[in-house]
Order: sequence, then C-alpha cells, then structure tokens
Amino acid sequence: MNSHSSILINTDLPLPVFYRGKVRDSYELGNLLLIIATDRISAFDVVLPSGIPGKGRVLNQISVFWFNQTKHLAPNHLVEAIDDVHHLGNYLPTESRFPYPSYLAGRSMVVKKVKRIPVECVVRGYLAGSGWAEYQQYGAVSGITLPKGLQQSQELPQPLFTPTTKAETGHDEPLTMGEVKGLVGEAIAEELKEKSLAIYSYGREYAKAKGIIIADTKMEFGLHDDRLILIDELLTPDSCRFWDTSQYRIGQSQPSYDKQLVRDWLIETGWNKEPPAPVLSPEVIASTTKIYEQAYERLTGRKIGGSSHPSPAHGF
Repeated sequence: MNSHSSILINTDLPLPVFYRGKVRDSYELGNLLLIIATDRISAFDVVLPSGIPGKGRVLNQISVFWFNQTKHLAPNHLVEAIDDVHHLGNYLPTESRFPYPSYLAGRSMVVKKVKRIPVECVVRGYLAGSGWAEYQQYGAVSGITLPKGLQQSQELPQPLFTPTTKAETGHDEPLTMGEVKGLVGEAIAEELKEKSLAIYSYGREYAKAKGIIIADTKMEFGLHDDRLILIDELLTPDSCRFWDTSQYRIGQSQPSYDKQLVRDWLIETGWNKEPPAPVLSPEVIASTTKIYEQAYERLTGRKIGGSSHPSPAHGF
C-alpha cells in the first residue's frame, strides 16, 4: 500500500471493529476510535464494486483541514490526524501494538468516541438535487415555503436547515424541527441548527474565495460528556455539492467536484439502482480521482500527499 495509486477497499486490523460504514471503517481504541477512510465509493445507497484511488486520503485530509478551520465555531471529535503510523502506539497498550500498515498514513484519524445523534444535519444554500425537485412540486423545501419563481441552482435567500433521519440502510427521510426536538430535546435541536448553519456559512465564504461554491452539505454531531461535538466528515466532496464558480450558470444543473460523474455514468448504463452495481469504467475511475484531488488542492492550496500535511512536491 505504499504507492499512491493503490486502492484500499477493505481494512483488517487486529483491533475490535466499532463500525464499518459505506466508506469508513472504525476501530476501538479504548475510549477513542481509529477511523480509516477507504477508497470505497457509494452511489444511490449502494457501495460500488470499484474503488477510487486516493479518494480516502482526500476525504480524510479535507475533513482534517475543515475540523481545524472550524473548531472556533464548534468543537469536533478530532484528536490526531495519523500522518506517522507509529503515533498509533500512543493510543494502544504495549501488548496490543501490531505492525501498523503504511496505508493508515494520511487516510486515518484518532477521534473521541461519542454518543451519535440520529439526525443528518443538512444545510442548503442553493436550490439543487432533491431540494430543487421538491421546490418544483410544492414551492417549498422540507416544509419551508420559498419565494415563487426561483430557478434551478439559484442561491437561496438564506441557507436552510433541512435535517433528515440518519438511516442505517436505504434513504434518509426529512425531519421537521418539531420532530428533531422530539428526538433530541429542544436545546440540542436548536444548537444543531445554529452550529450547522454557522459552519456551512463559514465554509461557504472560505470556499468562495477559492473559486468553489458549496451548494449544500450534511453534517453529523454527537454528545461527548453531554457537550455537542461535530463528528464523522466535514465539507468533503462526499458530503457536499462543490461547484466551480467560473462555470456556475443559474437555471441548470452544475458540473460538480464530487461523485456526480459516477452517478451520471451509472444512470447511463441503465442500472436499476439495486445491488450489485456495475463495475465502473477505467475512464470514470481516473476522472473521479482527479476531481477529488482538484477539490482538495483548490480548497487548501496544497497538493494531496500521503500525510495530512503534504508537501507541494507530491502528487498522486
């Protein structure tokens, strides 16, 4: 796994597995977790048989970047980004140490273990995706009535907090603020909304200066010592729509720095969105790797490398 072109689909560490998600594998480290971003990719809630080389590194390092940038707005779960695999030894008793695979560098982080809140905190700044479809049908998004005559991809008068359920399988379902309050209580519901909007607004302004529009995003939170903290990933191409400001045209769908290319290709194959998914073409895989790399480089001004603090000399 030393070469940047290698694809990491599965991890198998001699540690207790905490959770395997669509993209990330989490392992127990006592009261902490080790989260590894693999190169798996999902579309339409199905994990695809093909991986995207380097994708996990990009996701991990963009999240680390944003966690550091936004900690003044909300505390987060990041303890350490693993750039040197030997640092893992700091979190394990001597008898539990093992030869740490080199692939962990740059694509893993040690984080606080939290009680996850079962709400996907979605913020929309532009009218796109399911929000656009809903607006066309009802003139509203998640029950929030919007002005008449808005166009596809148009910037909304102000960002909307449109939370959904956090489904283990299948699709997330929209939640009203009342339902969120019923799930987590009024104080936490209001804090979720306030922090989600603050982080999105900060990220959007930051990215705009780098030539990227963050059209919408989703975030997750957990409770750590009864305190709300940001978890999982943050403002990545997997959790946002990233648009190039120079190509932005109102009234149409936008080219994105994310997996839209993969979704479009899958639709063109006539796949019915049920497993198993088709194997991606080499061209789509290569193009998607490039899109993810470009997102990182545009946002951070650095080339992606094997660690979270890459030197500009290294590419994939």
